[in-house]
Amino acid sequence: MATLIRVLGDFELAEDARQDAFVAALERWPETGLPRRPGAWIQTTARNKAIDRIRRQRVEQLPGDLRELSSSDEGIDRLITKLDQPIEDDQLRLIFTCCHPALTREAQVALTLSTVAGLRTEEIARAFLTPTPTLAQRLVRSKRKIRLAGIPFRVPPEELLPERLPQVLLVLYLIFNEGYSATDGDTLVRQELCDEAIRLGRLLVTLLPYESEALGLLALMMFQHSRRDSRTDDAGGLVLLEEQDRDRWDVELIAEAARLVRRARESHVAGTYLLQAEIAAQHSLARTAEQTDWCRIESLYRDILEREPTPVVALNHAVAVLMSDGPGAALALLERLAEPLTDYLYFHATLGEVLTRLGRVADARLAYTSALSLARNAHEQAFLRGKLAR
Repeated sequence: MATLIRVLGDFELAEDARQDAFVAALERWPETGLPRRPGAWIQTTARNKAIDRIRRQRVEQLPGDLRELSSSDEGIDRLITKLDQPIEDDQLRLIFTCCHPALTREAQVALTLSTVAGLRTEEIARAFLTPTPTLAQRLVRSKRKIRLAGIPFRVPPEELLPERLPQVLLVLYLIFNEGYSATDGDTLVRQELCDEAIRLGRLLVTLLPYESEALGLLALMMFQHSRRDSRTDDAGGLVLLEEQDRDRWDVELIAEAARLVRRARESHVAGTYLLQAEIAAQHSLARTAEQTDWCRIESLYRDILEREPTPVVALNHAVAVLMSDGPGAALALLERLAEPLTDYLYFHATLGEVLTRLGRVADARLAYTSALSLARNAHEQAFLRGKLAR
């Protein structure tokens, strides 16, 4: 998809070509069997379908760069050459294109999650707490604006990187989060999204080797992903951090993440991603759950809250207060978040835990019931039912 957009300069034309390839696969594969390399088959077919569409489409309807290419067989040959170029960095280029300052911040993130991560509109809408139809319209407008404005498909020159970087980092963060804890479905972890976010994070760090927030985000994702094999039981159910088998954690990934944090600290600039990475390090480097330095974690969350005073950050800080100062102090913080986070699953789950520890069983049951009503992932639903049963 990223390659088609790079060459065609038109999201809708690229999406149509991809869909044409999927239709062809659905029609042919049941008869011919699965190709030896299905991904390459799809890519080649999408390329051919794009060329067919360009040949059929009136020249004046095509994006500017395609008008000349479509006017002759020689131009089509050049188009084929462009489509056959290596695709390794196309996704990074696409992220920077989607994060162009001509688009609103919300549109930048939503468009990238849709086109690069392949998240469904419903998943993105839930992340933004936005109605699905509203987000769908936003995506259509954003794609059209990129085409009409002729926004180039590239990693911008060095002087323009700072204005794009915050949105690019946020996109990678959200891609990883959806992989780390899937919004819905029968699988708790979507490992392919975690792997993809880390791969793109490595590319970004190669591009910006001294950018502390890029280093911090990559370290954060690595710390979190190092626990992938211990986060679920044999049935795929959720295993809480304090109950995980730490011998199954990926020590090499933890060590690499720790080196990235030290490297980022050399810049003496600590943004929110680096601070989150340091929180993850406290968990990952503790030999047992009991040895976790919750006072340090609470302090780091206070630093993040000063920079980013959002309800979700405040909720994470309340969890740290629960572990460092007890449920009474945590409840006082949670009560302030009831209205802004009324539709947020993890607020109600956290409230249920706090009320349970305070012995307020009836209130805890109500909180867990609210959480269960908001859960879309099958394993999270099972976990919350277990809480209610206990």
